[in-house]
Amino acid sequence: MADDGESERGEAVVGMGSMDSTESRWVFQDEDDSEIEGDEEDEDEDGDEDEEDDGTPPRTTLDSEDEGNAEHMLIRTGPRIDSFDVEALEVPGAPRNDYEGISVGRRIVIACQILGVVFGDVGTSPLYTFSVMFTKAPINGNEDVLGALSLVLYTLIIIPLVKYVLIVLWANDDGEGGTFALYSLICRNAKVSLLPNQLPSDARISSFRLKVPSPELERSLRIKERLENSLTMKKLLLMLVLAGTSMVIADGVVTPAMSVVSAVGGLKVGVSAIGEDEVMMISVAFLVVLFSVQKFGTSKVGLAVGPALFLWFCSLAGVGIYNIIKYDTSVFKAFNPIHIYYFFKRNTTKAWYALGGCLLCATGSEAMFADLCYFSVRSVQLTFVFLVLPCLMLGYMGQAAYLMDHHTDYEQVFFSSIPSAAFWPILLIANIAALIASRTMTTATFSCIKQSTVLGCFPRLKIIHTSRKFMGQIYIPAINWFLMVVCVILVCSISSITEIGNAYGIVELGVMMMTTVLVTIVMLLIWQINIIIVLTFVVIFLGIELTFFSSVLWSVGDGSWIILVFAVVMFLVMYIWNYGSKLKYETEVKQKMSMDLLRELGSNLGTVRAPGIGLLYNELVKGIPAIFGHFLTTLPAIHSMVIFVCIKYVPVPVVPQSERFLFRRVCQKNYHIFRCIARYGYKDVRKENHQAFEQLLIESLEKFIRREAQERSLESDGDEDMDSEDDNCGSKVLIAPNGSVYSLGVPLLAEFTQDGNTISEASTSEDIRPVVEAAPSSDPEQSLERELSFIRKAKESGVVYLLGHGDIRARKDSWFIKKLVINYFYAFLRKNCRRGIANLTVPHSHLMQVGMTYMV
Repeated sequence: MADDGESERGEAVVGMGSMDSTESRWVFQDEDDSEIEGDEEDEDEDGDEDEEDDGTPPRTTLDSEDEGNAEHMLIRTGPRIDSFDVEALEVPGAPRNDYEGISVGRRIVIACQILGVVFGDVGTSPLYTFSVMFTKAPINGNEDVLGALSLVLYTLIIIPLVKYVLIVLWANDDGEGGTFALYSLICRNAKVSLLPNQLPSDARISSFRLKVPSPELERSLRIKERLENSLTMKKLLLMLVLAGTSMVIADGVVTPAMSVVSAVGGLKVGVSAIGEDEVMMISVAFLVVLFSVQKFGTSKVGLAVGPALFLWFCSLAGVGIYNIIKYDTSVFKAFNPIHIYYFFKRNTTKAWYALGGCLLCATGSEAMFADLCYFSVRSVQLTFVFLVLPCLMLGYMGQAAYLMDHHTDYEQVFFSSIPSAAFWPILLIANIAALIASRTMTTATFSCIKQSTVLGCFPRLKIIHTSRKFMGQIYIPAINWFLMVVCVILVCSISSITEIGNAYGIVELGVMMMTTVLVTIVMLLIWQINIIIVLTFVVIFLGIELTFFSSVLWSVGDGSWIILVFAVVMFLVMYIWNYGSKLKYETEVKQKMSMDLLRELGSNLGTVRAPGIGLLYNELVKGIPAIFGHFLTTLPAIHSMVIFVCIKYVPVPVVPQSERFLFRRVCQKNYHIFRCIARYGYKDVRKENHQAFEQLLIESLEKFIRREAQERSLESDGDEDMDSEDDNCGSKVLIAPNGSVYSLGVPLLAEFTQDGNTISEASTSEDIRPVVEAAPSSDPEQSLERELSFIRKAKESGVVYLLGHGDIRARKDSWFIKKLVINYFYAFLRKNCRRGIANLTVPHSHLMQVGMTYMV
């Protein structure tokens, strides 16, 4: 997890400081707890030194970001409307799907990639399902074979087809699947997120659009209120998501082990001299090769192995049809579910144990959802229904027909049932398919880890985008090699297919149950469908999964506990990182510098203002970071223009470019201090060159300043025609995209004018005009040109990246567990993770870093 070996040489580390959370050399603002929860809009954050306490609503401007203490706020400002409230009334087009407008030939290529990426896991399940089932419940007659086949067929129909293909795939987050995609979808419809540095205006990004209310809206609002008001429910939801993600990562370990060992085990049927030790060594070699080619990307590898997997499914169907015709056509009776009842009646407890093996036929179902970011929903659905599912059913029915005449050959039933003439070609195809299946969960693991990383629940790692066209196709080197090492250890320590199958079942069911709970919340909160349908979904699927789970959990002592320990370790890593990151952010919010102190320092900030632009990176979305004071006291000079930059990820897949930046002016114009929040979705690609980023940033700032001047001019003209009633409302106007000017007293916007704050953010979107306070201005054109000229000259003088590096340490009087978590575990993760600035290729000569330690 180290940062690619990026050298620290050339960086100017100008000072390290330590400060206590309650004692400081600066005067800090008194914060309300609600701000930490992200409810910044409810605070009196804007004020003016010239306000008079005569009861008249003051007229403020966009020139200041005055976040002083509450005692300095003499009166509340008039009703306000946030710029993103207006923007929320517009409905921009959703981001275009990656798969729209492509040719027929390209669709065929994508179909091959889908087979190679999405269905490898579920496609190789016939290699081991019956083997594990009949190891736990030996065959005593043909009725047992029919009962087991019926159980497998209906498991395939209920879990992969009905639950995932027909229901869960539609719960995607703009094409993104997995547990974190479900969590982000829920967070955008209810304030349940425990992720740091979230803004209320983030909920007005066009990608946050809610569904039109349905007749079930009242129930949805009650659930929403319950979730938002209960901190316990928020923590439980986050822990549920983290547990599901940890199971997906564990699945990425056990899937390669299970698939490769079962495929290589076919050599024991063809070559009698090969034993368990040889199978283990060959499996390890295959696994090393598998993880080594992962770096070539999903598109390249998927296209290369897609045809091979197509041959695999054709082989499954072909061998199945051959065995049905040759041995026993009565296997079609298994479609009658009564045989499941007979199977349990004859075998009782053994049949219950066999449920853990039956579940293996549905492994890979979660991979279909987690790998959804690579392909479209419709393409995955059609491929499964018309190719994958029929071939799987024919394959299982063929094996059952063979077992009708060969009750004792269940250990390697697939390879034993292959006609001798086709044995070696199919063995080769089976091993290739096993390698493909291993990649399926590996790519799903990459997707889930990226989602959790950008949402603040996993340490930052190097992420490589392997496709220029499809942004969801990624490769994470550190995770790839880590999975390889753990997988090899698992194969060497557990050589039995049955024991690996138990571990496989545990992690698969863990993910499935988490998905069921999250999709149920989506049904109630977002889809707002009939309660009877929701209850049916929960009772059927959660009931079935709990039944399966009770079976595999009984066998946890057979060696599958190893994978459970691994999943717990991954859960703790994610939870500790989220806990430490949130605690650090809350501490920095409380330690913000006072605006009164900044005013007392004057426009020179108590130091020398050197030509140039300083981009001060920090994690605060509002307020003056305490680290800025450390810069002022440590450096001999500060840049003539300072921009506080906060690069933050929001829980949406893609942020439109027009909504990328939020700008706000800090203090008066002559201070030349701005705030910029650059927002990215978890599917956005951040590979900008630092020069391109600087250029885009400055252009967006110029647009903001021009629009600000234009709106002031329009408001000044509009004030002349305002009547006294409008004056009492604070003389606020709404500039529509077509240039029309409206009063904010219109009923349509009444719901957005409940608080008393002035505007806090403004988008750089050219189509949206933020709402501002009217303010007189002399010579606005000259003032605008002077400011734009100042920005250009500062840009020509150079841009320097000022990195505020804040660490946290537990207080001496803290609990032992907190000291252990913060001072050792979180510190270790933070030290070895990738730095946020690593995404920009900034020369070391342009970097300057100041560190500070907070006691929490």
